Amino acid sequence: MSDPLTAGSPPDPDALRAPHWTHTGYAQQIRFGAGSVASLPEILKAAGARRVMLVTTAGRSSSEDGRRVVEILGRVLTSTFADAESHVPATAVQSALRQARRDAVDGLVSFGGGSCADLAKAVAFFTEQEAGTPGASYLDRPVLPHVSIPTTYSGAELTPFFGMTDPTTRHKSGAGGPTSAPIAAVYDVELTLGTPARVSAETGMNALAHCVEAAWSPVRTPEAEAIAIAGARHIFSALPAVVADPRDLAARSSMLEGAALGGRCLQNASMGVHHGLAQLVGGRTGIAHGLANAVLLPHTIRFTADAVPEAIEKMAVACGVAPAAFADAVGALVLALGLPTHLEECGVDPEDLAAVARLSQSNAGVRANPRPVTEEDANAILDAAW
Repeated sequence: MSDPLTAGSPPDPDALRAPHWTHTGYAQQIRFGAGSVASLPEILKAAGARRVMLVTTAGRSSSEDGRRVVEILGRVLTSTFADAESHVPATAVQSALRQARRDAVDGLVSFGGGSCADLAKAVAFFTEQEAGTPGASYLDRPVLPHVSIPTTYSGAELTPFFGMTDPTTRHKSGAGGPTSAPIAAVYDVELTLGTPARVSAETGMNALAHCVEAAWSPVRTPEAEAIAIAGARHIFSALPAVVADPRDLAARSSMLEGAALGGRCLQNASMGVHHGLAQLVGGRTGIAHGLANAVLLPHTIRFTADAVPEAIEKMAVACGVAPAAFADAVGALVLALGLPTHLEECGVDPEDLAAVARLSQSNAGVRANPRPVTEEDANAILDAAW
């Protein structure tokens, strides 16, 4: 039988409506479990990294866990950049890039939250740009292999893209490519036990938002959708337990698995209006990315829900709530976690939100939303969240 999409006769309408997709898998290993940070030397040796720069924050660097990471790295640790900041200011990227160049590093290890992972990805990306060898395909190898060690639930430890903020304009944008993705991620649950409950709650809501938007992304692959739904199931049940008892190793493990799934689903799905607005609000106002996600998520779900009823139903069933009540259930979760439910509580100025609405039309995530978003729509979502 001839292929209805290629034969000379008019194609079958049913065949034209059949799904078409491309799923890309990165050369990436995930090590999960208590004590798995001890596998760092093995991973770096396999990657051929012998002069490593550690990218972290001052607090993580001076912590007991930070000293443990340094001890495990041993002689391969050539350089430490401990000035990572929230929203990854371009000035921090420039400083880290100069240091990596100065110390002739051939590998990166990030230790901390999403900003640490994003900063390391930015260093890897711009190093390739400077060398004139930017990765163009998933088949290319990175110039600076990056191993990420997450201590929060951001998902940035697996993705090839990073966010970066211009401190002058307060505009946050992104970049990245196939070789910017970390070659390995080490999920050691013991390293998350010291993460404050508030940070866990905020970044956990970010992870949930990743799953929600990946599940309704117009370009998601079947695997990305399945991973997103599984991730939401983990997060919805585990996150309240983590916040109630931050030392609960079982809850932390389940939440970390949910975050890993939330990061994985991003590799083959696009983000939409939710992450677009959260990125713009965070860059403009300085509030934490996870907090912006938590406050905005119920409202962006309500805005998009009618355009993606099947995705909403699958996600709601996975989380154990009625589809019609999914947005309300997410709002109730934010409240139960003890997080602010309005941007006004976070110190956000209405004038900043007007600027965000204007910027929304040039944001790639906003443009990719399954329900089209006008500036007036963005204003309405932000007004509801304020």
